[in-house]
Amino acid sequence: MGVVKPFLAALAACALLGASSPAAKAEPVKLRIAWIVPAGDAPLALLGRPGIAQHEGKSYTLDFIHFTGTPPMITAVAGGQIDLVPFAYSSFALAVENARLTDLRILSDVFRDGVPGYYSTQYMVLNDSPIKKIEDLKGKIVTSNAAGSAVDIALRVMLRKHKLEDKRDYTLIESAFPNMKAELMDHKVDLITGVQPFAFDPALRAAAHPLFLQKDALGISQMIIMTARASFVQKNRAALVDFLEDNLRELRWYWDPANHDEAIKDVTAYTKTPASLWSGWLFTKGDLYHDPKGMPDLDALKRNIASAHDLGFLKSDLDPKKYADLSLIEEAAKRVGK
Repeated sequence: MGVVKPFLAALAACALLGASSPAAKAEPVKLRIAWIVPAGDAPLALLGRPGIAQHEGKSYTLDFIHFTGTPPMITAVAGGQIDLVPFAYSSFALAVENARLTDLRILSDVFRDGVPGYYSTQYMVLNDSPIKKIEDLKGKIVTSNAAGSAVDIALRVMLRKHKLEDKRDYTLIESAFPNMKAELMDHKVDLITGVQPFAFDPALRAAAHPLFLQKDALGISQMIIMTARASFVQKNRAALVDFLEDNLRELRWYWDPANHDEAIKDVTAYTKTPASLWSGWLFTKGDLYHDPKGMPDLDALKRNIASAHDLGFLKSDLDPKKYADLSLIEEAAKRVGK
């Protein structure tokens, strides 16, 4: 019996050691996150800069899933194929209303258009175009990326302010952003939607100029918000707060002027594009606005959704505050500090 007791004590000690060892810890939560544009709606972790995030690989891992637009994201999140979705204000409302994803929750800001001193989407015409004012678009062809998209709604709102209606007074066609420059310069369309980074193409800027800006139509737009379904948030709250904290750390690192050259290197290495396409505006006040604390502008979001409703893209006028859970980003911001 004298041998048994030490043996049992040794087993108990081994069990305690095993329970506290790294191997016994819970596996990191996989966060499947949708994105469209690098250094835009995508988390900056996509660029791969090591050493900024403190929790990635520990409490969570990221699985980046690329989309060409927001409508397929609605189908994917409804089918449980993605977890975190950077929705535009228009696609968020469509997801709630049409796809009945009433359990979607707004977690944080991604970026805004039209904040004073920062970039606003440019609606561009050729320098030698006869179009000198918005009324001159009557009978012309304009283009956006998709009917009901955030930039499409701004375009329609601006033209409506000047008594121009789709189909009656002008023709609106859909086109991918990378194709718009060629369509404008080949005179196939009369006005294009100039989003970043395409609006900064040197050849385009030499040949065209903005006729108006998105902020002229909508004021401040809460363009993109990070969302997730309530059940996923409840189940993985701790990992999501860690992710949001790391995302704020990355946001602050990339936007620090002292890191600008290195930040541009990361973007050009990922996109395989020349630095000249990015260096003059990205992560500066020439860029869209990203809130340093990750807080979305819910009042702007409500106005933006109301504009989509007024144009007939939504049956009802949603109040985004009913779908917001900002407690996670508030906790993450407290951890990061000022």
